[in-house]
Amino acid sequence: MSFDLPSLSRLEGDDAPLRSLPWIDGDEDGCRCDPSFREPAGTGVDDRVVLAVDADDCPGRGDLAASPACLATVIEALTERDADVVRTRHAGRERTYAGRAAACLIAAGRFRERIEFHETRLAEHVTREPIAAAREASGREGPPKRIAAETGLAEIVAGSEEAGDVLRAHAGPTVAATRVASAPPPDAALVDRWKIETGATVRLYEGAGALRTYHLTPPSTRLDDEAVERLAAAKDRLLDDPTGGDRAPGRAVRAVAAADDPVSTLVDVLRRHTRGYGAFEHVFADDRVSDATLSAPVAENPLRVVVDGERCRTNVRLPPEGAATLASRLRRTSGRGFSRASPTLDATIEAEAGRVRVAATADPASDGLSFTFRRGDPDAWTLARLVDVETITPTAAGLLSVAVERGVTALVAGGRGAGKTTALGSLLWELPAETRSILIEDTPELPAEAVTAAGRDTQRLRVGDGAEPSPSEAVRTALRLGGGAIVVGEVRGEEAAALYEAMRVGAAGEAVLGTIHGEDPDAVRERVVSDLGVSPSSFAATDLIVVLDDHRVETIAEVVSHDGRSSFESLFERTERGVDPTGRIDRGESRIVESLAEAGESYAAVRDAIDRRGERIGEAARVGRIAPECYVDRDGDSQERDGGGQRINGFGGGER
Repeated sequence: MSFDLPSLSRLEGDDAPLRSLPWIDGDEDGCRCDPSFREPAGTGVDDRVVLAVDADDCPGRGDLAASPACLATVIEALTERDADVVRTRHAGRERTYAGRAAACLIAAGRFRERIEFHETRLAEHVTREPIAAAREASGREGPPKRIAAETGLAEIVAGSEEAGDVLRAHAGPTVAATRVASAPPPDAALVDRWKIETGATVRLYEGAGALRTYHLTPPSTRLDDEAVERLAAAKDRLLDDPTGGDRAPGRAVRAVAAADDPVSTLVDVLRRHTRGYGAFEHVFADDRVSDATLSAPVAENPLRVVVDGERCRTNVRLPPEGAATLASRLRRTSGRGFSRASPTLDATIEAEAGRVRVAATADPASDGLSFTFRRGDPDAWTLARLVDVETITPTAAGLLSVAVERGVTALVAGGRGAGKTTALGSLLWELPAETRSILIEDTPELPAEAVTAAGRDTQRLRVGDGAEPSPSEAVRTALRLGGGAIVVGEVRGEEAAALYEAMRVGAAGEAVLGTIHGEDPDAVRERVVSDLGVSPSSFAATDLIVVLDDHRVETIAEVVSHDGRSSFESLFERTERGVDPTGRIDRGESRIVESLAEAGESYAAVRDAIDRRGERIGEAARVGRIAPECYVDRDGDSQERDGGGQRINGFGGGER
């Protein structure tokens, strides 16, 4: 499945070569670039003009910062007509000049057109040295100074000493959809550097702006011109390969590679840009990155990422053609509509580093295409792992473990990015190993594969607005599939009625769990009852509400019903020491602890079971046994038992 920019020869628009114009004579000044204006179609960006420069036969390679002759050819072309972006291509590598770089080139073209009437020498000077020409013009009176100001050239190049300060290109092999700036931001200070498993290098820069710059250097940037040219040839062979399959990129590269080529690197680059998601694969594989966004319009905005909780700019851009290709691929892989008629998309993609959630918008919902990526964690979360990162204390984890094991009905609440789905996923391991669980989600995020791989009986039901069942239909289906726990992710609409239908019938005595937006228990009740239309009596079927903020449990409250009305009693509250008990359980006042007791079991016995479970989870976190495989074998049985034969794993521990 290809994820690359369509070649410019396939784009619709004005392809008339500019070489026929009498004022362009590339051979005379050493430049043999062939420029032409294009108006690409199907990109979602209207009235976009591209100056496409074929530099394959040019010794300057179309590098405008390094070749004054190529720069002169481009500025002379822009004397005739403006363009939104300038692209030069040489031997399988494309350089894109947008933003300030494109503005400088356009202003230089306008300046040349207007100043030529007054002064031929300055008109020629600006084509090769726009910064020096602007400085000269600004220092003089009369037409030169006025035209430099009116065209914007003087302001754009102000403070720059050489062409490279302004003409910073975003480059990449033509097989790639994204373009990456190789030079760091001007006057930036390096504050950190690290390697990613994909072979990419990241440098974190701090500059004059409010945001730091996440500077990505993919392995493709280290390829020389000959290797990049063979990469383009390999892509052509790949498209013609009748066999296809996972090994096709390797066959294509080996068919064209020279003896001294870095074959493995070429194969990885070709595979990532034709079978994967190109430069995004490096971002998704960076453990320090949680989110990545491309805001509309993509032609004007770089990729932004959240690194260790801090939002940063990047040196990565996605041209409109690449954005259109990405949107098309998301439509195919998700099987959902994404167009003007259905301008929003919520999907999950399988990247090289694991699962990534994508939210996308298109016109008219936004000013063109936009994308938000949230990378999933490749490791399944458990309560012991949450204790290890101080999301929750062992004692509070003990309560949740015993409650889920014994069939609680609970909501995990919080704002966007609070860690609700992570916490809910950790609770799946607290279900008894023999329990079947039905996971109802519109976008797969819960660790169904990991739970199944551990020998658990897990069934995912996908809901949506297409051929998939609605949430309420999915719940009815889950109930018909037999007894088991029901887990509903992202309760935000019809899912509420589905969730409370399951709670009301009790799901055959098993746990019923879900996530919902809400910053405290009262806000959760208001959302469920007032916004989502669930009756107050149905809401009273909720046993527990767990509230998170910034990946930390803030409150664990039980729901207490009085004559059809519900109130909340906190069992745990966050303090400076962590999530501390309020004393309600120890005083014997907890309704949920009382309800968890089995026939003949006392309140005190349940309380002791919670304490023992918390101690075991805390010990597991202390010694680093935080992964599911540390506790549960593939048959779903515990690897350790206490002297009485009871499970001591802290994940569905069998204490009754």
